Amino acid sequence: MQLIQINTYMAAKNQRKIFNRLFLFLAGVLVVPFISSCGKGNEASPTGLNIQYNVINLSPDMGPVNLFINFTQVNAAGNPFVFGQDQGYFYLPSVVLPFQFRMANTAATPVLPLNRTDVLKSGAKYTLFITGSFSSLTPIFTVDTDFAPATGRGKLRFVNASPSAIGGLDVYANDTLAFSGVVYTKQSKYIELPVGNYDLKINATGSTSVLNDQPGVLIQDGRLYTLYTYGYTSRADSAAFNAAVITNR
Repeated sequence: MQLIQINTYMAAKNQRKIFNRLFLFLAGVLVVPFISSCGKGNEASPTGLNIQYNVINLSPDMGPVNLFINFTQVNAAGNPFVFGQDQGYFYLPSVVLPFQFRMANTAATPVLPLNRTDVLKSGAKYTLFITGSFSSLTPIFTVDTDFAPATGRGKLRFVNASPSAIGGLDVYANDTLAFSGVVYTKQSKYIELPVGNYDLKINATGSTSVLNDQPGVLIQDGRLYTLYTYGYTSRADSAAFNAAVITNR
């Protein structure tokens, strides 16, 4: 009789061990994904977001600026966004507000004080042009992704970021009108062009006088490009009217 009781006790003890181990295993299976999911969201990795962003400072008197997202500087220390330089795309580490630009000096004065509220989608590219004088800064936000062009063609778009070109600008590609009447702060849609080299000439709308000439612009198969203007037609210094081309894809 005593032997039966001992065997019964041992069997129950073994069942409790098996149950406890099974419970710990199931808890681990359930909790690990939960912890993993909590680690995502606001602190998502660049790979998870896959959002590429470009900042082009086109304000001649604003000075260099840094980009802060959620109070953390995004661009590398000592490498601010300076006038007239395209520093290329970078991956956003987060899209958590506040999204703010600050002067790259000891005061770190905020510029464009309103937080950016643009809708950013995973896998897309964007550019923020900052133009105008320091007293009237104007952002121009562009979505740099589009449908792929047909085989043997590329795509070109035009952004007018020149404050003195309020009457509009025309663009000629190899002497053929490509964009017409694009006014300040506006952007055209992408158009398809056959692959090859292009001479892009920019005129004031309705004028035959060339304000800027961009010769030898290569349009490659499947690529997307943006031509943009900046500066002032009334000036002859570093803030004079100018243009450049960036590759979006």
